Amino acid sequence: MLMTTRKNSIYLVSGIFFLAGLSLLWMSYSDRPQPELAPVKFDGLRAYQDVLHQTALGARLPDSEAHKQARLWIRAELEAAGWQVEEQVFEALGHQGYNIIAYRDNAPAKILFGAHYDSRIYADHDPDVDKRKQAVLGANDGASGVAVQLELARSIPLENESVWLVFFDLEDNGNLPTWDWILGSRAFVDGYALNPDAVIILDMIGDADLNIYLERNSNPELREEIWAAAKELGYENNFINTEKFSMLDDHTPFVEAGYPAVDVIDFDYPYWHTTGDTADKVSAESLGIVGETMLAWLKNRH
Repeated sequence: MLMTTRKNSIYLVSGIFFLAGLSLLWMSYSDRPQPELAPVKFDGLRAYQDVLHQTALGARLPDSEAHKQARLWIRAELEAAGWQVEEQVFEALGHQGYNIIAYRDNAPAKILFGAHYDSRIYADHDPDVDKRKQAVLGANDGASGVAVQLELARSIPLENESVWLVFFDLEDNGNLPTWDWILGSRAFVDGYALNPDAVIILDMIGDADLNIYLERNSNPELREEIWAAAKELGYENNFINTEKFSMLDDHTPFVEAGYPAVDVIDFDYPYWHTTGDTADKVSAESLGIVGETMLAWLKNRH
């Protein structure tokens, strides 16, 4: 009985010293400045791999197998990055389209990024007349915007919950029989109750010779914010603070509905709607410049 009591006393004293040591260790650790988690950075090289993947599928023409595979792949990449995804199936001018919408929770979109993923049926601007009935591969005109948005999905900080990423269908076949431009973005604006603070369309932003001018139909205040963010990063030679083009693009339905929207586009692209719009005309550096600018702009807004 005595030995047992003594043993229990020894265990009790040992336990007290052990707990005291743990407490001192925790106090010492908690007093130290804790390292911050490094933010996930936009990876232009990974975005370029996404351009290569899309072009390897082929031209993403409406109703084609490449178009279907692109949809499935975009959805899978978004879900792997932790986003909820839904499809808006719509009819326009006798054609069926599929907008892909990604968000992190069910809160309404405050900031919306958009890009189209379809490509053009005919290369009607090709300098070679014999090639004008061929499809456009759309490495820059389509795949570049998709690639940047997918990399944004992987790198936007978690606190930016009210960001939506929308991948528009049926954008690129205007001036062709039975078609018109921007059918997907029009269907989206018509089909969703929206009140975004900012809409940014990314289109043709992978050109290796990147020159993004101010688009005239875009919201002036929002343009100024984005171009200022680019300048802070040293990209003022790529985001040129001069107006040049007036575009009908996926920002147009948002502008018409009264939402602040900007078209981020490099329309000085000699391969637009030609068979030459291939991945070798796109650069990882250009994709990185645009992606980093979007992340910097987002950070400045918070």
